[in-house]
Amino acid sequence: MTDSTRPGGMLGDLTRARSARTARASSFDQTGRNRDNWIIMPGEERTLADIEGPGFITHIWMTQSCRIQPGPGQIDPSVVGVPMLEIHNALGVSWEVVDPDYYRKVVLKMYWDDQETPSVVAPLGDFFGLMNSLSGSFDSLPLSVSAKEAELHSFGGSAAFNSYFRMPFGTRARIVVENQNDIPYLQYFYIDYELVKEPLPEETVYFHAHWRRALPNAGWGPDLQSNSIETTVANLDGADNYVALETEGRGHYVGCTLAVRHFQGSWWGEGDDMIFIDDDTWPPSLHGTGMEDYFGHAWGMQHNAYLFNGTIVHEENVPGFHHSYRFHMADPIRFEKRIKVTFEHGHGNHLSDEWSSTAYWYQTLPSPVLEIPPVDQRLPLRPVDRVIEVALPELTDEQRAARDAADERMRTFTERRDRMRAERRSQIDEWEQGNADIARDVRARFDATGE
Repeated sequence: MTDSTRPGGMLGDLTRARSARTARASSFDQTGRNRDNWIIMPGEERTLADIEGPGFITHIWMTQSCRIQPGPGQIDPSVVGVPMLEIHNALGVSWEVVDPDYYRKVVLKMYWDDQETPSVVAPLGDFFGLMNSLSGSFDSLPLSVSAKEAELHSFGGSAAFNSYFRMPFGTRARIVVENQNDIPYLQYFYIDYELVKEPLPEETVYFHAHWRRALPNAGWGPDLQSNSIETTVANLDGADNYVALETEGRGHYVGCTLAVRHFQGSWWGEGDDMIFIDDDTWPPSLHGTGMEDYFGHAWGMQHNAYLFNGTIVHEENVPGFHHSYRFHMADPIRFEKRIKVTFEHGHGNHLSDEWSSTAYWYQTLPSPVLEIPPVDQRLPLRPVDRVIEVALPELTDEQRAARDAADERMRTFTERRDRMRAERRSQIDEWEQGNADIARDVRARFDATGE
């Protein structure tokens, strides 16, 4: 008989005291000052958290910045107390331009229980729902993005990320970022977690996430209008569908985010969702009726963001781009042996749009080997403005001297900036080790307490 005195569910759990210790790894300034970010240099991998289990990651918050400096600023970088000046370039004080693609150039990885390969691997922005490096705000139960309003719907726009996915680990959790860019970026972060003393139950399944892309989906009739009579061909196997997730093991699929770069200008979402479970042949265990239906909308996608489904970036706001999400938190899709989550790109797969997605699921260990394409194959297909360049005219002595002075000022500025970056890089070496030491101390003090 069910124990009626122990309420279940997320809110019900708040009515019971449990033996656990809550702690955090973060980018706080370990000198006690206010430089609360980590500089991540080009090609560098940093471990944000290295935690002894058993326990659970309960919340992750991140925000970050990556600025290109085409010219010298008039303020010494070593005396600037904030990561970016945010002084309008027109004033001539500083010259900073956001890297529009950097959310795709930074990779987020998570490792559980000393596995050699990650159980989570995705571009940083895409993991949280900021896809194509294109900012958009949304609020769902497991993920949210809060985009800076002045930079909403811009590439590389500033934003804050949150994840509330619960992520168990038995012996160890390691969360890593890798900067695959050719310039540094700054990372702020909280990684909140809960330690327990008892081993995880035998039936525990572990959090996974994986990013995929089709560049583009190969369609048989991309020039044919969606919903036209000619596109109503039969698809009786789903063999050419876009694959968002394919894995073996036991567990449950809990949703995805999907970005579509639509080229034709009609309607991208007429394809059906088809989810094959275990030994499915045809039809699959779950066969849907259209992409807007899978995402919980109808008659196209609306400008709505709900707990489990909705729109992040709507094609009416940014023509040619549509970003959506669907989370199966209340209706997980369970599998005993394997699962394959697929979507038609246009009915019968006639469209050749570019699709990318991050799938989220829980399954038994060991994790599948998850990989993503190299950085040059991940960059978003941004609209590119036409630029006309002309050769310099014959320069006067004054003009030549002005250009030489600008070159010299840039050389001096770059030397000071790079010296400051090197000092910070050395400091982050200490803070990275400091975070691991703090986590070990929290674990030891918790284990030393009585039951």
